[in-house]
Amino acid sequence: MPGLLVKRWMLLSTAGTLMIFLGLAIWTNQTPVFYITQFLGSTLSFLSNLFPSYISGPVALAVGIGLVLWGQKQTFETISHVYEPSGDRELIDRLWTQRKLNRGPHIVAIGGGTGLSTVLRGLKHYSSHVTGVVTVADDGGSSGRLRREIGVLPPGDVRNCLAALSAEERLMTELFQYRFTAGDGLAGHSFGNLFLTAMSDITGDMERAIAASSKVLAVQGQVLPATLSDVQLWAEMDDGRIIEGESQIPEAGGAIIRVGCTPASPPALPKVLEAIRTADYIIIGPGSLYTSIIPNLLVPEITEAIARSTAPCVYVCNIMSQRGETDGYSVADHIRAIDQACGRRLFDTVLVQKLSPSPVALDRYASRDSYPVPVDREAIAALGRRIVLANVMDEDPNGIVRHHSRRLGQMLLRWYGRLQTLDDQLAN
Repeated sequence: MPGLLVKRWMLLSTAGTLMIFLGLAIWTNQTPVFYITQFLGSTLSFLSNLFPSYISGPVALAVGIGLVLWGQKQTFETISHVYEPSGDRELIDRLWTQRKLNRGPHIVAIGGGTGLSTVLRGLKHYSSHVTGVVTVADDGGSSGRLRREIGVLPPGDVRNCLAALSAEERLMTELFQYRFTAGDGLAGHSFGNLFLTAMSDITGDMERAIAASSKVLAVQGQVLPATLSDVQLWAEMDDGRIIEGESQIPEAGGAIIRVGCTPASPPALPKVLEAIRTADYIIIGPGSLYTSIIPNLLVPEITEAIARSTAPCVYVCNIMSQRGETDGYSVADHIRAIDQACGRRLFDTVLVQKLSPSPVALDRYASRDSYPVPVDREAIAALGRRIVLANVMDEDPNGIVRHHSRRLGQMLLRWYGRLQTLDDQLAN
């Protein structure tokens, strides 16, 4: 298979071996060039007398090519049996895929919850340089208990993203999502949360725990917390109430006016700033607007780094509204909320689901006061944003609507490719 960069180095090694023998022969005054030339001349003369040149030439050429190919095939099969006992086909596919992924763009995806893990699951098929930036404001469920009782940063969103980027995604997802249903103190906890908590205690902090876990799980890319500070989220409601706690905000009832965090300006993780600085492409969302996406953008250094970046930045809008957070919100309302929280404009493109869910899904979500997010084109244009309409929805037989990871990843990379082509045309 061409492009693996294996055969050329094998040929180079063969040439080096011949040079070694040639050098030793010259050093010991064996005059190898004379003898080799004399031997080849007599051999060729004998063969030309025995067989016509139009027969002996092609035969010798075919034998030589056959020996080279056979030697390389046997060499590669020997290597493949060490790394992949099942056969060389799988190893070749892996090498070819990895070389393609290594050429992929450096992508930073920012969010939290299931939305970020969905994006990462789709992007990992197109690049090995993917960084997921995760919110650390979660204080509910197992993550909240571990945060209060042990003092660790909430591991839930990190767990989902590590599983999404792992080499054995399905098995790791099942393992990390496994929840204990019995046991004093264990009930309600997921294995992944306990694993990351233990790793954090062993390595010293969550950043090192994630790095160590990534090696264990053969993660393609990296997952980084937005900050290592103990961030507490709060929201101001339209009736003047201040609701504290990420898990309490959607349950408060009423419209959210603005959100903030304590401490007010948490420092960003340096690796996050470096990833944004070197990014070729930045993606925000999808996910819960006020409790998954905006908390990352409440870290001032992150918003400043995105604003300084020249990489294209796209916002992936949610398909359905979320009760308690975005009731009655349109796409433009989502954009305004992000602009207000950041105090500046970070992205110029919004990706929106094109087709509406099925009647079964609409009825299911309507019973929970959730509806498709309407696309108000004129308002979006007035905000200076471009709209990318695409069918990136996945709907299961029960009417549950999610973003389809592969289609979403494909659409995001297709849009990036179009922008790169346009830039090349403008440059020329």
